This record gives sequence, structure tokens and C-alpha cells, in this order.
Amino acid sequence: MAPAPISPSITDFVVQTKQDNHGLEIPPATIERLTKAGIDLSHGYPYNPAKPLYLDDVYKIRSEPWEHVDAGSRADPDKKALLGAAKEVIHLTRHIGTEIVGLQLKDLTNQQRDELALLIAERSVVFFRDQDLSPQQQKALGEYYGEVEVHPQVGQVPGVPGVTVLWPALQAVEREPNFRKTGGASSWHSDLVHESQPAGITHLHNDTIPSVGGDTLWASGYSAYEKLSPSFRKFIDGKTAIYRSAHTYLDRENPHAGPQFVEREHPLVRTHPATGWKALWVNRSMTVRIVGLDKAESDLILGYLYDVYERNPDIQVRFKWSPRTSALWDNRITIHNASWDYEGLEPRHGTRVTALAEKPYYDPKSPTRRQALGLLGPSEIKELEQYA
Repeated sequence: MAPAPISPSITDFVVQTKQDNHGLEIPPATIERLTKAGIDLSHGYPYNPAKPLYLDDVYKIRSEPWEHVDAGSRADPDKKALLGAAKEVIHLTRHIGTEIVGLQLKDLTNQQRDELALLIAERSVVFFRDQDLSPQQQKALGEYYGEVEVHPQVGQVPGVPGVTVLWPALQAVEREPNFRKTGGASSWHSDLVHESQPAGITHLHNDTIPSVGGDTLWASGYSAYEKLSPSFRKFIDGKTAIYRSAHTYLDRENPHAGPQFVEREHPLVRTHPATGWKALWVNRSMTVRIVGLDKAESDLILGYLYDVYERNPDIQVRFKWSPRTSALWDNRITIHNASWDYEGLEPRHGTRVTALAEKPYYDPKSPTRRQALGLLGPSEIKELEQYA
């Protein structure tokens, strides 16, 4: 089966010479899941779409704006339909991360889906273990939450475009990692920040995990913002930055200039449409400069903001996977990092669906999370009043 571009707007692309998995054995649990779902593996796995070659083709893929209505904005704030049906609700830290026990994602009603979106918006990442979930069901949930992104550079589940295959051993065929340079997703980042309407909810389902290691970490953008002094918040509020793609392409008019990134301008601090709370929205991998500042000034400030996110364990959660577990997180208010401490010695495999959301915006009237929840202490309130 010859690979095709993901969009008819792509006029030039690179066709892979192989559609197989480079001789890697598909993990048994993955085969069982895919076979049960009726996925045709006879033409190879995964399916690799033809890759765009030129920068302008990538900009055309989703060039027209669309209206995004966040599912969380429709939800009952008490989330009675979702939480009332769960056997247990476990908050993993005070700031970020919740595990729901006893529910199957494939069986959620629309009301429960809305309430789950609001829970994700409030808690940043929500986990469900022991899920019986097909790629098709995973995609259907993603479509409920927004425009499902079909990644032009990454393998897809055959016949289910938009369900991306995350199989580190396969990615290592092209970019072999090692202990010193783990590469890939083993760095703090947020998904698809280069889109004009970047990622909202991402859903990763891991069917195969190593016996030791392979955890994923998330950090809260709400809390990272609140780690900043009120005076510093006033300085960065309303400023924008340039966010770039993970992959590079050629300039059609000047291909000899070498690889170029897709770049978009977005706010450094953004407001979540469901909660209305402010979040710091930067990541070391893909936020490259602050608009309006000299490079030295921008580098210094961004370096500090990266550190605030990455070096405060009290605003992070580290999750230990088990087979058949799903994590759903909100890229608008988090960064994440996949630990490679298992060093590729055992297989790890999952499928991911990312729903694109609204164009990022900043509302100066938005409260912080702690303000909205009434968690500020007397000294914090006094400090805020001083710089109001």
C-alpha cells in the first residue's frame, strides 16, 4: 500500500521506501489489541503517511481557522455524572494529577465526557487504568474534544488516521538514543505548539510498558505561573513568543537555505477557556524567543521560565504506567517529559490522539488557579494587592 500525503494540499512530499517496522517485533499485547479492533496489519505496521517536503505545504494543512467550543465549558462544575459513577477518585498531588478508578472511557456518556474535559482542565492530567479501548474508540473520544490532528511526520494506526503510534524502539531506528542523549519525548515539551490552533487534550493509551521505568512526568502551567512574583507576572502578561515545530522542512523558494521550522506567535501566558485561569505557556524544546525583546533579554527570561516549570517538584506529578492505561492531559496548561530510564531494554508501545483547540488568548481579567479556588494565604493576598 503506497503512502499518501495527509492532506490534498500537499503537492511535494517524500515517499518512504519501506512501509514495514524495520524488522522489529510488534509487542504481543499490541497485536492482541489491534487484532481485536479489526486493524489490518498485512501491509505493515505502522502506516507512514508521505511526509511534506516544503514549508508552505505544512502551513496549508490547517490554514483556515475554525470555531472551537471547549467541552469543559458545558460541564456541571460538580461533575456528578462522572465522579458519582467512579469507584474511586485519587488526587495524586495537590496541584496536578488525578486517577479515576472503575470507569471505561469507551462507555462515557456525553455528559461524562464534558465533565471529564473540565476535570482535565482543573487537574491538568487524568489517568484511567485497565482500559479496554480500541484505536477507533480512542479517536472517537478525541473527535468529541476537538479537531483531531493527523501528524504528517509520524506513523499512524493503519486505517485510523489521527491515531498516532508511539513506539520508541521504532523511532530509535532513525535516531538512536543513548544514556547521555535520550532524545525524542525525553525532554520537557508541550504538543503541537506550532499550530495556529494548538493542542488541547491529548490522550495517550499505553498497551505495552517496561517492567521498570518508562514513567511520564507532567508539570502544571497554572502553578508555574503562580511561582512567579506578582511584579514579574505583570511584566510577562500580554507578551507573545515564537513557538516552533519539532520537525523541519525546506523553503520552496530557497531550498539551499537548509531545514526550516514552522513558526507561530502565541501568548506567553494564556487563559484556559473552561476554567478561566491563567497558565504559563512555555517549553524549553519549542519556545524560542519573546517578541519585542533583544535576544540576550529573551534568552535570559525564557531560561528562567523554563527552570520554574522544570525545577519545582511540588508542581509536578510522575506517573508509573501499567498496561492498558490511558492518560489524558491538557497541553494548554502543562508540559510533559517521558523518562527513558528503561533505556530501550524492554518494549514500550502506545497510541496517541490529540485534539486541537482554540487559538491561544490572554484575558487580563483572568484569575490564577489559587485565587479562583480561595487558596491564597494572607501574605500572598497582600503581595497581590501591592502590585495590582
